[in-house]
Amino acid sequence: MESKIAQALNLKYYPVAVLWTDEKPAKAKSFKEGKWGCVLWMFAAAAKGNTAAFDKSTYGCWGGGVGLGFGNQYLNFPGGIECFYSFLSSGNDNWEKGRDIAEKLESVVSEDFLGEFRHGEGYIRTPELVKQFVDTMPIMEVPQKYVVFKPLPDVEPGMEQPEVVVFLADPDQLSALVVLANYAREGNENVIIPFAAGCQQIGIFAYREARSDTPRAVIGLTDLSARKNLKKQIDRNMFSFAVPWRMFREMEDNVEGSFLEKETWRSLAREP
Repeated sequence: MESKIAQALNLKYYPVAVLWTDEKPAKAKSFKEGKWGCVLWMFAAAAKGNTAAFDKSTYGCWGGGVGLGFGNQYLNFPGGIECFYSFLSSGNDNWEKGRDIAEKLESVVSEDFLGEFRHGEGYIRTPELVKQFVDTMPIMEVPQKYVVFKPLPDVEPGMEQPEVVVFLADPDQLSALVVLANYAREGNENVIIPFAAGCQQIGIFAYREARSDTPRAVIGLTDLSARKNLKKQIDRNMFSFAVPWRMFREMEDNVEGSFLEKETWRSLAREP
């Protein structure tokens, strides 16, 4: 399946289709069962032409399991969800259970993770605010066994229907996507940037929008940890732009006759 948007923007990477299925695609990349990995590594692989698949045993990390739609995997974080609340904020060294769990983790996790577990990532000020953050997330269970990342050109029209299509865009391309998302819509807030992990911005937050009467696109890769994990896989100045399928079709239909055929965009696209 080709994309008029991708062609008009001259994207460096393939748009990535996010699909739900009960059959794992042949030769799909996946994490080993129970092994840690960043979902965005697989997303980058798909943007370069590969297919990746995840299930409840191969989602890579707890936030990734949440982001892909495999329920509240924060419950399985070392020490339970309370330790996650402290991990994302001020750290686990300031309470007895947290210190006990950290001691047990010393020989089984990386030094970087152990340091963040003890002292916190500092992304939210307090554990109480992290709890509120988790409680308001659109956590869900996908109805199929696998979540699949596939390059959009490999999607078979009429045979497969993505839930979401995700673009990797530089600042100029991202600006164009925001304009196109609003081009034929009432209002001017048809794109959102939720505070969330990078995998959640292309997963559950986009899934939520797909179930809305008026779906919005979701800008992502504002997650500092995701950007750190991806710095060797993709260009540094990239952001994700996740579009629910129905909105993607709408935007595709609006390319012709739009600003994408006018001189302002063409002049930006010509610049090195």
